Amino acid sequence: MSRRARFAWFWLATITIVVMTPLASFAAGESIGGTLIQRLEDEKLPIEGVTITVSQDGNEIGAGESAAGGKWEISVPGAGIYQVRLETSTLPDGVALTDPDKEELPNVEVRDGQTKKVLFPLGEGIVSSVSTYERVGFLFVAGLKLGAIIALSAVGLSLVFGVTGLVNFAHAEMVTLGAVAAYFFHASPAGPQWPLVVAVFPAVLVGVAFGWIQERGLWRPLRARHTGLVAMMVVSIGLSFAVRNLILIFFGGEPRAYPDFAGQAPIEILGIPMVPKQLITIGVSLIVLAGVGLFLQRSRSGTAMRAVADDADLAESSGINVDRIILITWMLAGGLAALGGTFFGLNQAIQWDMGFKLLLLIFAAVVLGGLGTAYGAMVGGFIVGVTVEMSTLIFPNELKTAVGLVLLIVILLVKPQGLLGKKERIG
Repeated sequence: MSRRARFAWFWLATITIVVMTPLASFAAGESIGGTLIQRLEDEKLPIEGVTITVSQDGNEIGAGESAAGGKWEISVPGAGIYQVRLETSTLPDGVALTDPDKEELPNVEVRDGQTKKVLFPLGEGIVSSVSTYERVGFLFVAGLKLGAIIALSAVGLSLVFGVTGLVNFAHAEMVTLGAVAAYFFHASPAGPQWPLVVAVFPAVLVGVAFGWIQERGLWRPLRARHTGLVAMMVVSIGLSFAVRNLILIFFGGEPRAYPDFAGQAPIEILGIPMVPKQLITIGVSLIVLAGVGLFLQRSRSGTAMRAVADDADLAESSGINVDRIILITWMLAGGLAALGGTFFGLNQAIQWDMGFKLLLLIFAAVVLGGLGTAYGAMVGGFIVGVTVEMSTLIFPNELKTAVGLVLLIVILLVKPQGLLGKKERIG
């Protein structure tokens, strides 16, 4: 086929796609749909198994249930005005409409070929007034939960900085990858659909493998070429964009939830309402962080890791394989970030950019605790988490991240090296 003929066929195919796309959309018919999302403080959780009915002039047109990701869609016979009703009796425990008048939407207009999206506001299933004691207690527990997630994610970032001097902006995507991997093993139709308590283990291994791949395939070759730390930091930013958009392509942009723990009803301990998965997150995180501390203090690899962080040249002259220790550090950072991402997705929702949203608080925890110190990152994570959540008692919810960063600035003005950092002479 000649070049001119190939050119003609290319433009013919392009015109056909442009013309047929709206026709296919029109042929698909009209429908009404949406995604049921529960908002609980800072959490956004898809709700499944809820019945929605669509009527027109008093006659029921169709009904459907929300799927695992909270999505639902009901076909309608054509354009017109419809009434959409959420059957509140099918809502799970602990979930309710924040506005009871929104149980039925009376005037939903659907145009030709349109899939009309509607929204039902869902929140806590507690409509009575909440005392100050209950609210303070709930926010404190939520802060410990957020602090545990930040601490898990921040320890790896701090260790990598301490051992290599690199500020890794792609650490956020290691967090996201852990949550997405756990969802694949737990709830994806293409995966084995294991219980989440089982799926978390291969998800952590995926994070470990990603850390290994980064070190062996990217950072070690760059160090061999004597690439500067600033240039490597720019590379990490590019890696962050690339991995984040790959996750968007394969995972999609809609928020999803782990079915095993979706829509949990709060329980009361000492008069404070708590969600069970918050307690699981805090408890398991504390155990893992304690294990990391023991690893750094008691194991040969942990001792070598601290030696390399203090002085890599001296450690190498003492017989320590620095490249091996750096590799172990990256693998440990990847595994901890993946576990933190799994807990983050468990308590909020799994999204393609969830790690990026958490990155600023992770950096705040690392700097607050002291750059390069694992224990500082742990302490800084809990301080940032509790401060961010408790600040909503005074400030609007939208400003809570800013309050955490203000705290960081204030502490650094008093103690520039961070809470557990070492003083250094500059100049």
